[in-house]
Formats: sequence, C-alpha cells, structure tokens
Amino acid sequence: MIAEHTLTQQYLRIRHHSEAICRGLETEDYVVQPTADVSPPKWHLGHITWFWETFVLVPHAPGYRVFHEDFSFVFNSYYETVGKRVLRTDRGNLSRPTVAQVYAYRAYVDEQMSRFLDDAEPTPELIALLELGFNHEQQHQELLITDIKYILGHNPLLPAVEMPIRENPTLATSPDAHISEGIYIIGYQGDGFCFDNELGLHRVYLNDTTLSGALVTNGEYLEFIQAGGYQQFKYWLSDGWAWVKRTGAKAPLYWHTVDGIWHTYTFDGLQPVDPDAAVSHVSQYEADAYARWKGTRLPTEFEWEAAADQFNWGSRWEWTNSAYLPYPGFTTAEGAVGEYNGKFMSGQIVLRGASVATPDGHARSTYRNFFQPHTQWQYTGIRLVK
Repeated sequence: MIAEHTLTQQYLRIRHHSEAICRGLETEDYVVQPTADVSPPKWHLGHITWFWETFVLVPHAPGYRVFHEDFSFVFNSYYETVGKRVLRTDRGNLSRPTVAQVYAYRAYVDEQMSRFLDDAEPTPELIALLELGFNHEQQHQELLITDIKYILGHNPLLPAVEMPIRENPTLATSPDAHISEGIYIIGYQGDGFCFDNELGLHRVYLNDTTLSGALVTNGEYLEFIQAGGYQQFKYWLSDGWAWVKRTGAKAPLYWHTVDGIWHTYTFDGLQPVDPDAAVSHVSQYEADAYARWKGTRLPTEFEWEAAADQFNWGSRWEWTNSAYLPYPGFTTAEGAVGEYNGKFMSGQIVLRGASVATPDGHARSTYRNFFQPHTQWQYTGIRLVK
C-alpha cells in the first residue's frame, strides 16, 4: 500500500521516467509505426496521460476541464466502455496532434494531478485506482522501450540511441531448481498491488520437476540454428512451422549476418552477438522448438512460480507452455477497469518473470504477462525443464 504523503511524489517519479525513456529520440522517431503490434512513442505518451485524465481527474477532480475534446478518441486504447477510438493499426497516421502538443497535454495533466493529489483524501478506493494507474504507466514504459527498439531496429541505419537500461547484464548463476511432487498454492498472496489475473489462490498438483537454473544463452541457441533447427519441421508445432514458412524466420529478431558473422541490433547499434548473453527476442514457437530440439520442454507457469525462489530471474520474460486462462474464481470488475486483463484470455501464452525493460518495483513471481506465441519484440527468453 502506498504511504499517503508520497502520492504526489510517486506519481511524478513515474511520470518523469516515461519521458526519460524518450530523451534520446528525435521528433521523427515519435511518430513511426512499422507494425500493428508496435505503437508510436507519441501515442504511448498520450495514452498514459489520457488514462490519468479519464479515470482520475474527470470523475474525481471537481471542475476539471479536459485538455482537448478529441484526445479521448485519439488516445483510448481498447476500452469499449469509454467510447470510440482510433484503430490500433492507424496510430502511425496520427501526424496530429504534434509531439509538442502531446508534451503540452502531459504537462497540463501533471499539473492538475499534482494539485488533486496534494488535496485529495486518500480513501482505499482512490489508492487502489492510483496504484492501478502507476502500474499501467509502468507497463507502457516497458512497451515504450521495446517499441522504440523495434522502430529503430527496422530503420535501415540501425541507429544507436540513449536508453536507461542495460540490455545484456551479466547472468547470475543459480543451481537448478527442483520441485518435489506435491500440491502447491498458486496466485498472489499479500496486501500490496497485483493485477486481477493473479488473484484466485488455488492449489495445483505438480510432479517431480527440475528447472534449469540458467537461461538459454545466445551461444546455445546458435547451436540450434547451425544444426538446421529452422529447416526441420519435426521440432515445431504446426502453427510454429507455418509461422517459419510464412515469415522466413532464421534467427531471433534483430539478428543479422555480416560477412558470415551473426550480429544483433541493440541500443548501442549493431553489435556482434555475445554468446554468453541470454538469448532474447524469441517467439514462443522458437522457444518451444528449441526445447524439443534439446529433448525437453518449457515449464508450465505453475512449475515456474513454484520454483521461482530457487533461481535468479528478471532479465528476460520467460516463455511457458501455459495458455493464458483465468484462475478459479476469477471475476471481471465493473466498468472500464474490468477490460484490463480478462477479455484477452484467448489465444495467448503466459510469460513469467520480468525483463531488463521492466521498471523497478514492477516485478513479482506471481506476475502473469501474456502475448501471442508468434511475438518476438519483447525481451523474451527461454528457461528449460531439465
């Protein structure tokens, strides 16, 4: 729970970090949308501002006047309850509002939010709403980083840019993690913040299982590539093999061969692949195929959670082989807040852990991230069952 006297400071600290992520961008970088999954940085900055305006200031700040009547249409993401919105695929066509107008919007809302928080009575309901807002903005901070990388990583110049993260930290070694056969309690336990998809404590039965204490490295994944892993259908799920044939995939996202040597795009520009760094930007199809090539499998999300206190995690989101489904007793909240997680529980795979792009204080072992199995643009990696 947030201490009452730190509400304004907490709000401003998180808001400033969003802008720090964009500090190295040129104006032209803010407006590019190379694929539907990636939103322009300008849109992210406007959307997370719209969230505070729509869900906090409009209903709770007496006399508040919206910054611009069209911005709800422009910056609403997927909230059907709130009203019409720009199609996700059209966000790159938003040459207006300008970048300068979006930053003016942020300044206006930040000033209004600071005044509101300085005077507001911190009721449990308000605290819960603010915590959701803080975590929502932190989610978009990670998306800002990965979307900027996708934008610049598909620029033919592969430019370097300032970014407040270290993409390939030294991997801390951990012993393998063993789970003894038995019943385990799964789900969030505690008094702090969690998302609704973590709720619904329940018991699962797990067999004896051992998870690798280490993530798969670039060097290990390169062996899969060199062994013809992308040319042999026997290692791939049917959908995964169709994805390989459709896309022509031959390696993780951002990998390129230069004079016969594998390189990868990073925020420092194009660099030789570091064989000792954890492999990243792989789809769940690739993670599953690699596991099959090694004669093993990916863990379930329940095995991962039961074993998480035995190994170091946090540099890569780790693919599981669990479908993203509700826990027993899951209920959807009323109104727009109820659209946050529940309606995406179809066709997605759970990832566990966190990544180098995850903001401080936004990671926990019960966190259930989720993406479609073909996606690669997040910092996704592989941990195997031994």
